[in-house]
Amino acid sequence: MKRKQRTEILISGSQDLAKSLANEIEQNYPVTAIQKPENGLVMLKVRETSKKSLFYLGEVLVTECKAKVEGKIGIGIVKGHQPELAYHLAIIDAAFLGNLPETTKWSSILESEKQHIEENSKAKNKAILKTKVSFETMDV
Repeated sequence: MKRKQRTEILISGSQDLAKSLANEIEQNYPVTAIQKPENGLVMLKVRETSKKSLFYLGEVLVTECKAKVEGKIGIGIVKGHQPELAYHLAIIDAAFLGNLPETTKWSSILESEKQHIEENSKAKNKAILKTKVSFETMDV
């Protein structure tokens, strides 16, 4: 599983999952916070549809953190003010970069969480589609 996909699952899914995975690493290895969670701004780049040109829409508040585990530095960046989640993401990222033994069993846990997220998304979309109005049938 790639870093981007793993991070999306941890951000979109239950924050308890990220917390439990990070706690597992903290119990077994010394963790050093290189950069404690702090807020920052990131420029939001958007592609304009007609000319396909890029422009900056504005800024987004993010929380970023860096943690070191077994000589590997992990990065956690999350939208909004979420210092705990950013810290947990940094620890998990460092664990995967270091190929720690705990990460081998995490792949199945993350796949399970991914399926849970997809099921919730489908249910939400289904509920939204129930409210959709067909204006063609209203024409008499």
